[in-house]
Amino acid sequence: MESINARSMLDAAATASADRPPIERRRRLSPAALTVTHQKVGRAYSPIVIAGVVRVIDFAMLSAIGTALYFGYVVPLSGFSWEFLAAIFGVAATAVICFQAADIYQVQLFRGHLRQMTRMISSWAFVFLLFIGASFIVKLGSEISRLWLAAFFVSGLAALVTERVLLRSLVRRWARQGRLDRRTIIVGADENGEELVQALKTQDDSDIHVLGVFDDRNDDRAMDTCAGSPKLGKVDDIVEFARRTRIDLVLFALPISAETRILDMLKKLWVLPVDIRLSAHTNKLRFRPRSYSYLGEVPTLDVFEAPITDWDLVMKWLFDHVVGFVILLLALPVMGLVALAVKLDSPGPILFRQKRFGFNNERIDVFKFRSMYHHQADPTASKVVTKNDPRVTRVGRFIRKTSLDELPQLFNVVFKSNLSLVGPRPHAVQGKLQSRLFDEAVDGYFARHRVKPGITGWAQINGWRGEVDTDEKIQKRVEFDLYYIENWSVLFDLYILLKTPIALMTKSENAY
Repeated sequence: MESINARSMLDAAATASADRPPIERRRRLSPAALTVTHQKVGRAYSPIVIAGVVRVIDFAMLSAIGTALYFGYVVPLSGFSWEFLAAIFGVAATAVICFQAADIYQVQLFRGHLRQMTRMISSWAFVFLLFIGASFIVKLGSEISRLWLAAFFVSGLAALVTERVLLRSLVRRWARQGRLDRRTIIVGADENGEELVQALKTQDDSDIHVLGVFDDRNDDRAMDTCAGSPKLGKVDDIVEFARRTRIDLVLFALPISAETRILDMLKKLWVLPVDIRLSAHTNKLRFRPRSYSYLGEVPTLDVFEAPITDWDLVMKWLFDHVVGFVILLLALPVMGLVALAVKLDSPGPILFRQKRFGFNNERIDVFKFRSMYHHQADPTASKVVTKNDPRVTRVGRFIRKTSLDELPQLFNVVFKSNLSLVGPRPHAVQGKLQSRLFDEAVDGYFARHRVKPGITGWAQINGWRGEVDTDEKIQKRVEFDLYYIENWSVLFDLYILLKTPIALMTKSENAY
């Protein structure tokens, strides 16, 4: 066994509906857990993205300084040369490579001064020695201005030092706000849990912030505190706890031999948009080194990873806002005509606002063109819209059939950022299949909310849209949504977006 197969865990969770009761609407948390959830916590910043942005800034800044000095001093004396300009970009790129080799692109190092400054100055000097040596070998030393070279070295070094001073201040402020911490909860309040918490807390420059421990046991094996971290509740409380505060990592301190207990717990927790790992620090069974990922020196086995993180999240954000803004501009004339038609067709407001499930089950307001008579509006979606529903207006039938009523959700994407262009469709918080809420009708329903919901999605272009009146329809929606989450890419989003108009024309039999 080299790794845990996440797909097999999903399959196991999907077959567990007969083994557990429906998910409760809200669980009552312990006073210790409530204390943690009441703490003000900002959105986490990805260290990978921060380091990547600093690399780009370093390259752009050094290239700009070298180019400015070249045009300001060398060009008026010797004329313009593309080779010289290429050499400047080569110096900047080499500097970034050397900084990477010196291992100074770490968020933890950004907090300090001496360590990163000495490495940076040494690397910058090495780059210039390398440049001088290369110029000598190719016999171009006499053509390079010594004044320009000295000015480039000093100016570049001054800019780098200034940048790092500003970056240090910024990173320390983010650290105080908890934006760089990996907020972690431990499952297992026994000796293994205490040893794990102790190992995590004693590591230098660790970004792990242990919030507390959870354990179902009420006997002597379950401690009230583990190495100073309080017991916050039972495993069933973790889902509700994660809805109320930011959690980045769930770490199991249970031995691998407790397979049955671990699987039962994973069936409850895999719906969360967090990393889930098994700690291997006390296990006598050892796998190959590449099977592990490490939290400092603590070996762990990955079970689930939070979907769409780091640069993927940046790419999706750019896709949503750039493409969404373009689509919004193109759709404005159509939206104006629809708004006029809605206003003339029946009295009442043009827009309809409804509470729906967003990312990680948070409640969001979604905007639509009003398609029902105002006095018969159903903001909680307690009654499903059916074919020839008398509550739907004449214009409403057309805009619901063509999904034109969804166009105002572009404002959610571009300005409120609580929707994506592509993702699982956000269902109303009281959406029901007959008399059952959706999460009671299909197991793993809340796993759809591990990513931000979208205006269109993989389920919709495959025909699973509109009325939900059978188990198959909601099960297929969840199945297609989970496939999208597991296989996300920007190209996949683009494909779904381009297929949406065709799907609206050919697969609208369930839209009323």
